[in-house]
Amino acid sequence: MEYIIHGFIKAFQLLFSQDPETWSAVFATLKVSTYSISASLAVGIPAGFMLGYYQFPGKKQVRIVVDTLLSLPTVFIGLIVYAFLSKQGPMGNAGLLFSLPGIAIGQTILALPIVTALSAAAVEGMDRHLGTTLISLGANRRQLALSSLWEIRHGILAATLTAYGRVMTEVGISMMVGGNIKWHTRTITTAIALETGKGMFATGIALGLVLIGIAFAVNISVSFLRKK
Repeated sequence: MEYIIHGFIKAFQLLFSQDPETWSAVFATLKVSTYSISASLAVGIPAGFMLGYYQFPGKKQVRIVVDTLLSLPTVFIGLIVYAFLSKQGPMGNAGLLFSLPGIAIGQTILALPIVTALSAAAVEGMDRHLGTTLISLGANRRQLALSSLWEIRHGILAATLTAYGRVMTEVGISMMVGGNIKWHTRTITTAIALETGKGMFATGIALGLVLIGIAFAVNISVSFLRKK
């Protein structure tokens, strides 16, 4: 028990002393998660809206595929992205392997089904009379889409929060695609795994506290937006 208490004390010392190695992993995590969540929202929200709002042949099959991708293992995504970005892969010349943009590609693939599925579920739960009412009031297609998105804003916030939490806590993609390179592609989760394995318990706790702090900050922000 004593070494755990000592670990927490040392962790706070690392954080408040602005240890460069610790904060390097924090900034890398924030950067790559921002890239991936922005891309997944830009693609996933329109895709989820169309999947939930419109009727088209094969819709059930598409929905089954999207729902299945929710449980896609991160190590499998890491393997596929690694194969594409390696020198032997079709995107090998892009130089994205062992880089933060490369990790962001994998994390976007991880987050995209979450945003799409939850956005589609929010649209399906929307009042079906809303569209008829808006059209009767003279709304055009753009106004209809924007009003519908505003109606499901809480569902979109929930999708964003869920996807962000999944991205922030994943290890497999960051480890395989990023390579866990110190000062470069080492993220909070890969650093925790590495430092704990080396017996650097305090560093692992420090990074874990930062991860929890980010989660609290995101939740508080979402709660504030809901009230607004």
